[in-house]
Amino acid sequence: MSRLTKLLDGGLVQAERIGRERHDHLAGELGVGLTEALEHQGTLTATECAYALTSAGERQLRALGLDLDALRCGRRPFARQCPDWTEGRPHLAGSLGAALADRLLELRWVKRLPNSRAVAVTPQGARELRSRFALALD
Repeated sequence: MSRLTKLLDGGLVQAERIGRERHDHLAGELGVGLTEALEHQGTLTATECAYALTSAGERQLRALGLDLDALRCGRRPFARQCPDWTEGRPHLAGSLGAALADRLLELRWVKRLPNSRAVAVTPQGARELRSRFALALD
């Protein structure tokens, strides 16, 4: 039984600490872990209060199906840091964070849990996140 499954059995509040949607992007252990994996991989680089997407990151996220040009044209910031109240470290927000969350939901790598902001990683999602982003989930 995975750590997430055990925590879900313990209640949705704890599940939200592991993974949740904050407004429209991923937060909690999942959001921070994914952001850190993207940094370690060289996809993102942190600036003072935002993230910059590297050329390798551009290719990787376009291959995942994200329209980066459209995301940059909007009114909202492209890739900003959002402080995470459970992890004490930032996660990816802005139009890129929202699009990445939407895409993971579309691919069914992540699913919403009923009646909460909590999300769970599916078995397929765990495999893909590990393979593509070197994100190891318990």
